[in-house]
Amino acid sequence: MSACTPARTTDATRTERVHPPHSPPPAPRRRLRLAGADVSASIAVFLIALPLSLGIALATGAPLQAGLVAAAVGGLVAGRLGGSPLQVSGPAAGLTVVTADLIHRYGWRTTCAITVLAGAAQLGLGCLRVARSALAVSPAIVHGMLAGIGVTIAVAQLHIVLGGNPQSSVLANLGSLPAQLADLHPAAVTVSTLTLALLLLWPRLPGRAGRLLRPVPAPLVAVAGGTAAAALGGLTLPRVDLPSWSSHALPALPDGPVLGLIAAVLTITLVCSVQSLLGAVAVDKLVASRPGSGPRVPRSDLDRELLGQGAANIVSGALGGLPVAGVAVRSTANVRAGAVSRNSTMLHGVLVVVAALLMVPLLELIPLASLAALVMAVGIQMVSLHHIRTVTRHREAVVYAVTTLGVVLLGVLQGVALGIAVAVAVALNRLAHTRITYHEEEGVHHVRVRGQLTFLAVPRLSRVLHHVPQGARVVVELDGSFMDHAAFESLQDWQKTHTAQGGTVDLTGRRPGLRQDAPADDPTGTEADAATDAAARRTPPGAEAAGPESAGTANTGTECRCRPWTPWRNHQCATAPEPAPQTAPAAEPPQRDRPTHSRQPDHPGQSNPPGQPSRLGQPDRPTHGYRLAHGVSAFQRNTAPLVRSELARLAREGQRPSQLFLTCADSRVVTSMITSSGPGDLFVVRNVGNLVPLPGAESGDDSVAAAIEYAVDVLKVRSVTVCGHSGCGAMQALLGSAPGDGTQTPSTPRTPLARWLRHGRPSLERMADTGRPWPRLAGRSPHDAVEQLCLTNVVQQLEHLRAHEPVARALREGTLELHGMYFHVGEAQAYLLTGADPGEGEGRLFDPVGAADASG
Repeated sequence: MSACTPARTTDATRTERVHPPHSPPPAPRRRLRLAGADVSASIAVFLIALPLSLGIALATGAPLQAGLVAAAVGGLVAGRLGGSPLQVSGPAAGLTVVTADLIHRYGWRTTCAITVLAGAAQLGLGCLRVARSALAVSPAIVHGMLAGIGVTIAVAQLHIVLGGNPQSSVLANLGSLPAQLADLHPAAVTVSTLTLALLLLWPRLPGRAGRLLRPVPAPLVAVAGGTAAAALGGLTLPRVDLPSWSSHALPALPDGPVLGLIAAVLTITLVCSVQSLLGAVAVDKLVASRPGSGPRVPRSDLDRELLGQGAANIVSGALGGLPVAGVAVRSTANVRAGAVSRNSTMLHGVLVVVAALLMVPLLELIPLASLAALVMAVGIQMVSLHHIRTVTRHREAVVYAVTTLGVVLLGVLQGVALGIAVAVAVALNRLAHTRITYHEEEGVHHVRVRGQLTFLAVPRLSRVLHHVPQGARVVVELDGSFMDHAAFESLQDWQKTHTAQGGTVDLTGRRPGLRQDAPADDPTGTEADAATDAAARRTPPGAEAAGPESAGTANTGTECRCRPWTPWRNHQCATAPEPAPQTAPAAEPPQRDRPTHSRQPDHPGQSNPPGQPSRLGQPDRPTHGYRLAHGVSAFQRNTAPLVRSELARLAREGQRPSQLFLTCADSRVVTSMITSSGPGDLFVVRNVGNLVPLPGAESGDDSVAAAIEYAVDVLKVRSVTVCGHSGCGAMQALLGSAPGDGTQTPSTPRTPLARWLRHGRPSLERMADTGRPWPRLAGRSPHDAVEQLCLTNVVQQLEHLRAHEPVARALREGTLELHGMYFHVGEAQAYLLTGADPGEGEGRLFDPVGAADASG
């Protein structure tokens, strides 16, 4: 033993620390571990945050050091305490106009105190857990607010770009712009133009050099280029001036009218909170769409995020910094740089502190015109054409335009209040606006109600229904998602009167659940209509594609829970007897118009309704082709208008799926349902047993091999998934086959199915090999031999995939991933093949996929 190593002795007087029985041992001390991805992401975010923080401070008229203080506090405090691990906080462009107005009105030190009070208000809101309520603000208002702020920023910074000084308002800036254009400052214009050119062209550098240089942030390159040009050219320009930290201004007691200060605090609180919460939601979407299978990043806790932002604003204001909020540009860069934890955000804050203390001489070389050009570009980008198209498509362009103009002309708080008022007015108009039309076609009188049917429309509806002749057949189509009690009673009373006079009434709707076939005096029908209407209101977008009976029948008395993927035979909610002939014929459609694919059970003790043949007997006419045609008709009527634009885009651009999904032809395995995918997402290959024949002239299969080659070489898919399922008939056939040839007895003639199943014999042999551990399910053992063979078959077919040359080549190049999946039909549970089973040597383990896994 080395003399430098002390011998360990036993101290009899020392009490040994033990933990109580039946309790876990104390957890080991956690050590700070920095992932390489977090370090690289923090550097990228720091290089973006440094020039932007200085530029935003310049735009607000605050001391330039205040931008660095806010960036550092946003990274350290909000990064550590916030609920969104990958969101980066700091001085935001969306707060520029508000802060500039406060500084102009109350001075810088009072503005710092307002920031502290706003942070305290955010802490209070976070404690009340109202973060989700902030998301109830219409996106059109939020986007309009950001667009108005962007316009204000761009117009103000344009004066600095041209070599002048901005005015206090947008109108004043626009009024003085002609004089500013007549008195240009050549040096400022040159540096600003170079900065903008580098900012726009750097992400578009072509070729190999572009791929190598594009990771360097464009804002850093633009400001560095403008600074280098000013220094090398000897241009005389105003530059960054960072006074000594000893003279840094700290907050003072608020001085001003109480109501004005309260309004200022509310404005800072509103803008910071909404921008941060919306940014956290956007970061979650970015993380979810990030390719690869890296460490799982938890979803944002919005209430905690509000608490973290409040704490950051208190600290930033107390240290003389700008207000803090989540920043979209830096957060996007953080996610795309591969950050995996909040360490990247905190480390970026540390780097800002180091730069503020050690890089002052270098920062003071930056021309103000270069920072102004950078901030002006950020302001222009806040007016997003994508957002304008989105709000136009949702008929909220008026709300967006009013909010934008209100922010530009009146201010942020006034503009948002005006936008909320217009949004409420638009919603009320949509609720109250109802169009009722009436026409006759081939002896049938059609009354169509478009919009919400409320008491406001009852007089017009009564006038139209009064024109319907007695004894006529009437079709009333309710093309809306809401009917209040007054309208419902009016319609029911008229229906009862019309049917009593010998007429017929067929109530239908855009959502099939609004169909009403019960008599007006049948309470079952009344309750069913109310339940169906409630179900229609809860139906998510796209759910109306289920077909004419997907929302159930109104004479069931129960709420419909059918969905677009509901099987044909289950497109009903419950069984109910037909109404009596003496009261119901007026409400029943003719037999040729009635859907017949809602099958009634034929169990003992239950009877089929009149006109519905028993499945044990021979049907009056074939119904399966009618079901298919009815389903296609429902698609054309309900779903096609919703997906036509997306399918038109796919038709123009061609298919570019990201995955090849190879699964069984079993009708119970619905790929789009269990993967939540849509058109253009998956390239699906289905066959009996989800088999991948080995390549070769003797044993290969050209159809499967051709699909693999096309998907890998032509479509450039990034992953291939082999999906097996429980109760597979092909695996049952393999287990039941004779050992002579693996699929049949020698006396039986070989059939196409038997010849196909020979490709599954390697899976059977793999399971019979006692030297290989079996694939297993996490948490339980396979139910039987069939399930064990289904799991083994997935692993075996993945090995067959690797034997195909296109797959092997892509795996060598690192452009393709292989995945295994098992879907238990009865449990509606998917399992993913994750790797070795620690308890079974080299066995493969299938882990269940839980609902919480979607957040990563």
